[in-house]
Amino acid sequence: MGELLEIRWHGRGGQGAKTAAQLLGESAAAAGKYIQAFPEYGPERMGAPVLAFNRISEEPITIHCHVKHPRYVVVLDDTFVGKVDFTDGVPPNGALIINTALSPAEMRRRLQLEGNPIRVWTVDATKIALETIGRAIPNTPMMGALVRATGILKLEDLIEDTRRKLEKKFRHKQEVIAGNLEAIRRAYEEVQEG
Repeated sequence: MGELLEIRWHGRGGQGAKTAAQLLGESAAAAGKYIQAFPEYGPERMGAPVLAFNRISEEPITIHCHVKHPRYVVVLDDTFVGKVDFTDGVPPNGALIINTALSPAEMRRRLQLEGNPIRVWTVDATKIALETIGRAIPNTPMMGALVRATGILKLEDLIEDTRRKLEKKFRHKQEVIAGNLEAIRRAYEEVQEG
C-alpha cells in the first residue's frame, strides 16, 4: 500500500468535527483519492468531547480499525489543552493544527513541546467563523488550515467540492455557503506554523 495519511479531529458536540472529517473525506474522494471518514462518540450532547477520523490514500484502504498513529491532529477547541494528550500516537514528522488565538510558539510552550519535533500550527478559527459565518462553529475554517498544513488537497479543489455539498444542504441560504467558503479560504491564508 502507498502512503496512508491518518488524521484525528478533537472537538466538542456542536463544533462540527464529524462534519469536517466527512467533508474533507468527500473532497479527497472527489480528487481521486481513497478515503475513510468516521466519528467516535462519547455522550452525544452539545459540548461533549467528540473524536472524528480520516484516512486518505492513493490506493485502496484495507484496514478498518481505530486510528492509532495520526500524522495530523486537528483541535477545534483549545480548552482541551492540559486535559488531552494530542501527541498520543503522533510520529515525529506529525503536526498539530489548533484553533486558538495563541501563536504557534505560545501553544508549543503551553503543550510543553520544547524539543519535540512535532510541528504546531495555529489559527483563530472561532474568530474567523464568527466574522464569516456569524456563528462560533470552527469546523470549516479548520479544514482550510489543515489543507494548508498538509498539502493533501489543493485549496480550490476543497472549496469547489465543499461548495457543491453546501449548495445541496443550504440551497436557499447563499450567505451560509459564501461564509463557509470564505472561512476556509481565510484560515488557509491565516494559519501559522511555529
